[in-house]
Amino acid sequence: MGKTRLHPMTHIARRMFELLEPICLVTFLADECNEELAALGHRTYWDGYFASRAAPLGRVPAHVVHAAFYNFADGEAARHIPSAWETIPPEASVAARERGSAASLRRILGDDLAESPGLVRAADLTTKAATSAPTEGRVMYAGMRTLDVPTDPVARLWHSATMLREHRGDGHIAALVGARIGGTEAHVLSALEQGIHPPESFGRIHHLPKERLAAVLDGMRERGLIDIEGRFTDAGRVTKQRIETLTDELATPPYDALSPAELEELVTALEPITATLVATGSQ
Repeated sequence: MGKTRLHPMTHIARRMFELLEPICLVTFLADECNEELAALGHRTYWDGYFASRAAPLGRVPAHVVHAAFYNFADGEAARHIPSAWETIPPEASVAARERGSAASLRRILGDDLAESPGLVRAADLTTKAATSAPTEGRVMYAGMRTLDVPTDPVARLWHSATMLREHRGDGHIAALVGARIGGTEAHVLSALEQGIHPPESFGRIHHLPKERLAAVLDGMRERGLIDIEGRFTDAGRVTKQRIETLTDELATPPYDALSPAELEELVTALEPITATLVATGSQ
């Protein structure tokens, strides 16, 4: 964070992101969710991804999904929405996503952790935080808030962690928009932060047309965010850090619902769960 002085709750938001993200990642990295969505009839991974993640928004047009997801290239949402819903109701996709994600967590964690009092407590406290924040300006989070919270502790932990992930994501988009960083530009900054060079080789954007990527990189050079070789400038690095810091700040409201003792208890309960998931790559 450099010399930036941050409120303690900002540090809590970053720590909670580190602890909760591996729980959410089973949806995208483990097999069970994709298998559940494929069993419904979704033809590809991305059909299932767009259909199940966008479903809480209702049957909105592709351009609305594109706006809410933010960092996909033009036309990518339209390749899946609304066609992915034509024969499979959105509600069915949401349910399949939850079933598969919870099944992945149970398999990875094993009975000792999945059925432990610590996981139940983690699910309860995560849900308390996830259901407490204002929804204004949080489109994806507001959509998730319309869904019923599962009663099963493992499913409830995944569901509430995913609500918090969408809440954080909405804030991240606000930070990107405020910094005038588009979706593809955001991927370039993320690639450079991860040490990926050239940034256009990053897996999230390498498939895009070369002309499109070249135009994005040229624009970032003109703004002084990257140099001629496509590496961070000082200004680019500062911009990326400013976005991440603001994202953390905007992610704090859910945790205001928890007392300091509850926050400490939640961190302690999540640590062995997260460690187990990290050790397997959430797969």
